[in-house]
Amino acid sequence: MPAQQPEKRYFFSSVTRISTLAEVEFALQPLPRRRWGLGDYVAGEVTTKRPGPLSNIELASGRMVQVLEGDLVVGAWGVRKATLEAVGDWRDVGRDRRMHSLTGAGLFGRCTSLSPLLPPLLQLKYRGHVQIRGVKARMQDFVEVRPRLRFTTPVVLLVGSSMSAGKTTSARIVTRLLKKQGLRVVAAKLTGAGRYRDILSIQDAGADAVFDFVDVGLPSTICDKEAFVPVARQLLSRLAETRADVAVIEVGASPLEGYNVSSAIEMIHSNICCTILCASDPYSVVGVMSAFNLRPDLAAGIAASTGAGIELIERLSGLRALNLVDEASWPELRRILGRALNKGGC
Repeated sequence: MPAQQPEKRYFFSSVTRISTLAEVEFALQPLPRRRWGLGDYVAGEVTTKRPGPLSNIELASGRMVQVLEGDLVVGAWGVRKATLEAVGDWRDVGRDRRMHSLTGAGLFGRCTSLSPLLPPLLQLKYRGHVQIRGVKARMQDFVEVRPRLRFTTPVVLLVGSSMSAGKTTSARIVTRLLKKQGLRVVAAKLTGAGRYRDILSIQDAGADAVFDFVDVGLPSTICDKEAFVPVARQLLSRLAETRADVAVIEVGASPLEGYNVSSAIEMIHSNICCTILCASDPYSVVGVMSAFNLRPDLAAGIAASTGAGIELIERLSGLRALNLVDEASWPELRRILGRALNKGGC
């Protein structure tokens, strides 16, 4: 008798964390392009022959694991337009069915542009849509429908000039200081491309509850505004359910990119008590302020890493700038947060 072939191993990426796919029986079925859609759960077979730094997949637990050629990874169709890393779209997957994991979270699509500073992305080949009882599985199928609640929680908003500007690091520090004041803190990432690690790190900093757009069925927030707004309302209802004293909210990317950042800020505008702008360089502070008509309470992030950067930010913009990684800045940050949360109408 011929030797029995071992079953291929499935890895469930972190965009599947809202689903039951790891616990239920399912089948893989290749579907025609006309039946593909944003947020569909699909499986790709790893074709990368030599694992590299980006050959890791973020599991539903948030843990990173290296996958090897022949492994099957379950992720979701999505879009990414990262200014410093990778650009790709599920609609660009061609007849050869070659695709990439555009983030470690299993955001699947065809990469069309990659920074020369990055190693190659994880390469896969489309093997089919995940089907449960003959019906394709989508992220939105696993979102629990809940009563809509009005979101009234005061917000400390973290906004950036670009990706990798220091927003999540700043959010962790803000969360830690607010918790030390005895406040109940909920944290959320309203926009961006799916990764679990950011909000998990804020949970590690002490947040009582954390959420992001994956929780309400989006692999990334690059979609039509008409599709984004109802989903964002669901997310804000989740935040309202926690009855927190304050919400630390990060919007991924910058207000002028395609991630619906402007729409998200509009939705929470009346709740915002303090805005921290994290910038990649001092000149981008002025650029965001001018382009988005924004007057933050504080500038921070990579641009404020040194005394020279702080001095230039303050001279160019007139904003107060702090290196939040330096604990010496925390007393002033506490004062800024205290004034913002205690001011009338917030």
